[in-house]
Amino acid sequence: MADEFLPNRLKELVERSFNGNRYTYTNFLTEAEVSEFFKIKKDLDYAKPMLFGGNDYCERKLIRFGDPEAFGYEESLPIAALKISPLMDKFSDDLTHRDFLGALMNLGIEREMLGDIFVDSNKAILYCVESMAEYITENLTRVKHTSVMVKPYEEEFSLPEGATEEIRVQVSSERLDAIIARVYKLSRDASCRLFTEQKVFVNSRQVMAADFKAKVDDRVSVRGFGRFEIAGEAGVSKKGKINLCVRVYR
Repeated sequence: MADEFLPNRLKELVERSFNGNRYTYTNFLTEAEVSEFFKIKKDLDYAKPMLFGGNDYCERKLIRFGDPEAFGYEESLPIAALKISPLMDKFSDDLTHRDFLGALMNLGIEREMLGDIFVDSNKAILYCVESMAEYITENLTRVKHTSVMVKPYEEEFSLPEGATEEIRVQVSSERLDAIIARVYKLSRDASCRLFTEQKVFVNSRQVMAADFKAKVDDRVSVRGFGRFEIAGEAGVSKKGKINLCVRVYR
């Protein structure tokens, strides 16, 4: 029954949008849930679904259903961006993603109301459902042992300095299992198991085939290990191996 809940929920939102001539929205979906959406996307395309998480790097996304041409007006997705900062830098802990998320969850907020959190030392940019922004701004006063303030984040987003590291890996082909093995220093068997364990996603779509051919600009997420992008090729070695440039998220 749990496997049917998300597709049924999405179809319900589509019908409400289509029959009521109004926009409907999900809350934030996990990457696995977004992948489930893509499996049935063709059946929902008549409601013009639009996905966004707050910026182009977000894994967690909302879906809006509704056709702007049919409705005659546009409506933004209800996402708010907030900046969480220490009240006094010199008395701040070094804060992690877990610290920020834990502090938010301690306020009684459901995880589906929160999108991605981008951490830079002791600061964070949080994306949340718009209706939660005021509550978080007024009630999030401490993260771990650090007193914090929350304000709207209105700048154009860019990844924090040092958030990614570019490396080169050498592979015999563009098979994704080979690339993952090189990036995370795994055996080929261990890399292949990640596919059968349903832990590999490419551009928010779950990939089950270890021989999937990765392309430049593909964004790969491996549960338990992290994310990386295929940045480009850097020629072929004397032994005929492909030199790949990979941008790894820290």
